[in-house]
Amino acid sequence: MELTLGIPALLFPAISLTMLAYNARYLAIAALIRQLHQKYQETASQSVGLQVQKLRKRLTIIKNMQATAIVSFLLAVITMTLIYAEFTFWANLVFSISLFALMTSLILSLIEVQLSTKALEIQLKDMEK
Repeated sequence: MELTLGIPALLFPAISLTMLAYNARYLAIAALIRQLHQKYQETASQSVGLQVQKLRKRLTIIKNMQATAIVSFLLAVITMTLIYAEFTFWANLVFSISLFALMTSLILSLIEVQLSTKALEIQLKDMEK
């Protein structure tokens, strides 16, 4: 299969939408951390402190999700430049790395969603008591 300019260009809307979703998750967690921080200052609750630790882990994962998506986007742009300059071998290599970075970002997203779901399950169990 020949790599044309259109193939890496197809990643642009996908990566852009993915990054919007990641940013929304980041903003939601940032708001929650701010809320919990205020609650912690008022109550000094140990459970709030534990929740903040879990959120810190999720925040780190989201940061890595965003970083790998950005790398994927950048590599797709570089791929297009290499195709335009007719460096076919390098274009194929860089594009495969771009796809790997996007795949890594999506795997991190899956891990973060699993952590998020576990956190919600803990809160639901706490409410059922």
